Amino acid sequence: MGEDIGHECGVAALYWLGPNGESDAGDFENVAALMPGMLLDLQNRGQLAAGYCAYQPGRDHILHTFKALGGVTEAFRMSHPGKHQSILNEYAGTAAIGHTRYATSGEDDVRYAQPFERQHGRIWKWFGLAFNGNLANYTQLRERLLSKRGYHFTLNTDTEIIMHTLAYRLRGEHPPALDAVMRSISRDFDGAYNIAFLDALGRMFVSRDPLGVHPMCWGIKGRLFAAANESTALTNLGFGDIDWLEPGEMVIIENGRHRVARYTEAKKKSRCFFEWVYFSNVASEIDGLSVYASRAQAGRILAEKETQKIDDQCVVVPVPDTAKAAADAYAHHLNMPCMEGVIRNRYVGRTFIQPKTTRMQSAKNKYTPLASVLSGKRVFMVEDSIVRSLTLRTLVHQVRDIGGATEVHVRVACPPIVAPCFYGIDMTTLKELFAPEHMPARYRGIPSDHTFKKMAIELHVDSLKYLSVPDLGPSIGCDTTTLCTGCVTGKYPTSWGNRLLRAARKNPETVDRLYG
Repeated sequence: MGEDIGHECGVAALYWLGPNGESDAGDFENVAALMPGMLLDLQNRGQLAAGYCAYQPGRDHILHTFKALGGVTEAFRMSHPGKHQSILNEYAGTAAIGHTRYATSGEDDVRYAQPFERQHGRIWKWFGLAFNGNLANYTQLRERLLSKRGYHFTLNTDTEIIMHTLAYRLRGEHPPALDAVMRSISRDFDGAYNIAFLDALGRMFVSRDPLGVHPMCWGIKGRLFAAANESTALTNLGFGDIDWLEPGEMVIIENGRHRVARYTEAKKKSRCFFEWVYFSNVASEIDGLSVYASRAQAGRILAEKETQKIDDQCVVVPVPDTAKAAADAYAHHLNMPCMEGVIRNRYVGRTFIQPKTTRMQSAKNKYTPLASVLSGKRVFMVEDSIVRSLTLRTLVHQVRDIGGATEVHVRVACPPIVAPCFYGIDMTTLKELFAPEHMPARYRGIPSDHTFKKMAIELHVDSLKYLSVPDLGPSIGCDTTTLCTGCVTGKYPTSWGNRLLRAARKNPETVDRLYG
C-alpha cells in the first residue's frame, strides 16, 4: 500500500544565469529564495528533513548550506515570517541545490539531511551534493574506499559514498571537466543515482542515472535555470517549456551558460513504474507521460477485469489520495458511484516517512470511515499498491466494523510486490512484503484466481484483484520493457540488483544494502 513505502527523496536546483549570459556578483539575483517553494512541491517525496546549499561569490561562505529536520514548512519556519526571511537572507545565492528527505537511516539525525557539503581550500574541490536514488553496490563501494589509506566514514549512507567518490575524482591541480567526472564514477556505480552538484567555482550539474530509474526534468525561463524530479516544481515557477533528461545525460552550467552532455551510453531504459503509480504528484509528467492519465488508465484496466456482479448497493471508495484517479476511472467504466467513504487525517502524515516504531499507531489514526457512505454497501476499495499490508488490514477492519460495509472488495492498480527494491524505494526485505508467500514458485507476473483467493482470505476481504505485470506498459503509455519491474518480477536491470535478491532469498530478513 502506498503509505507503507518510502522514496529516496527529492532533488531540486536553481541557477541565475545573468542578464547577458554571464553569472557574476554584479548580476546578483537571490534565486535561493525560490528554493523553499520548489521543495514544497517535492514534499510528497520526503518529509523528514529539508535543506539547500547556495552559491554566492564574494562572501566567506561561497557555498552556504542550511538544513533542518521536519517538513519544508517546519524546516524553514515559514509559519514565523521573520525567522523564515532571515534564513533566506543568510543563505542567499545566485545558485542553489535543494533536497527533501524521508527516513531510511539516521531518522532523527540532522547529519543525514541533505545537501551534503564538502569544504576545501581549493574552490573546485569545495562542493555541495544532493542525491536521489540508491546504490545497489553500496557495500562494495564502501569497502573499496576503506581499503585506500586514510579513508573514514561517519554515516551509514550511500550519499557519503558519492561525496567521497566525487571528491576523489576532483583531485589534481586543475578543475576536471564535470562530464568526465560523471563518466568516471558511472563505471563504478550500480543502481539509481540522480545527482545535483554545485561547487565554489559556480559550476553546477544535474544528472540522471544511466537507467533513468527516477525522473529528472529541467527548463529555462528567461535567465533562470531550474531542475527537479517533479515537473510540477517547474510548472509552479511559471516554466512553460520543460525537458526531461534522458538516461545517462546531465545538464552542466559553467560561466553563465548551460549545455546538455551525455556522460555515458544508456544501454536500456529501466524507469521505476512506481513513479507513475504512487510517488509523483498526480499533476506531474514523467518523460512526457502524464501521471494522472496513467493512474486513470490503470483504473480502466481494473474495471475491464471485474467479475463481481454490480448492483445498486455497490460503491467505489478510493484509498486517499493517490488511488483517486484510478478509482474514478474504475467507477466510471462500471457505472458505479465513486464516493469518499474514507477520509484521510492529514495531520497524521504519511506512515512511510515515519519511523517504523510509530507506523502501527499512525495506521490506526490515519483514516476515518464514513458510515453514511459505507453502511449496508458492497464496497469496492481501490488502492494504488499493497506492500506490507499493515495499513490496508487496519482500514478493512474499520470499513467493516465502524463503517458498516456488508462486503469489502479490494482492487489494486499495481501488480503484487514480490521482491525488494534496491534502487531507492523503502521495501527492504522479503520477509516484510505481503505478496511473496502467496506466489507460486513459477510466478510469471500474472496472478491466478487461486492466488487472489488465498490473498483475499489473508486480508479478510471478500475478493481481491491486482493489475498484472503486462498491464503496466499500457497503463502508463509506454513499452513495459522500458520500465524497471524488479519488485514485481524479481528480475532486476543491474547485476547487483539480482545479486542482492539471491542474498535476500537465502536470508529473507537480511537488508544487504543501506539507504541514503
